[in-house]
Amino acid sequence: ATVRSQFPGVPTVTTDQLALALVDSASAPLLLDARQPDEYAVSHLPGALRINPDARGQDLAAAVAAIPDGRDVVVYCSVGYRSAGLVQRLREAGARRVSNLEGSIFRWANEGRPLAGARGADGLVHPFSDSWGRLLDPEHRATVATE
Repeated sequence: ATVRSQFPGVPTVTTDQLALALVDSASAPLLLDARQPDEYAVSHLPGALRINPDARGQDLAAAVAAIPDGRDVVVYCSVGYRSAGLVQRLREAGARRVSNLEGSIFRWANEGRPLAGARGADGLVHPFSDSWGRLLDPEHRATVATE
C-alpha cells in the first residue's frame, strides 16, 4: 500500500502474472533487479540483470536505450519501493513497457518461486535490513550483516 500511494502512476505486475509471462521464453519480459550488488549476489530472479537503483542522467538514458524494442520490462527490488522509483524514472526517460513487480523478490520468495544466485538454490534472499527483513518469511531470510 505504501508503494502504491508513493508511486500512484507506476504500473505494476503481480507475481502470478510474471510467473505466467516467464513460461514463454520467447515473449518473457526483461527482468531488472534494482538492488545493491551484495543483495543480488545472494539471490535474484532467474535471468534478471542488476541495474543501479539510483540510476540517473546518462546511466538512465543508457538503460532505456538498451531495452529491446517492444519488450516488456519488469523491475523489482526487495519490497518494491526502490524499483517503483526506478520504474518512474525509466518511464520519464522514455521507456514505455516498464512495470514494477508488486511485492518484489520478498513476495516472490515467500511464495516459493524459483531463485538464482549463490544462495538462491536454497530459496534464500538478502533481507536488506533488520526491519524490512521481517517481511521475508524466516525460512527465506539469508543471514547477512544488515543495518
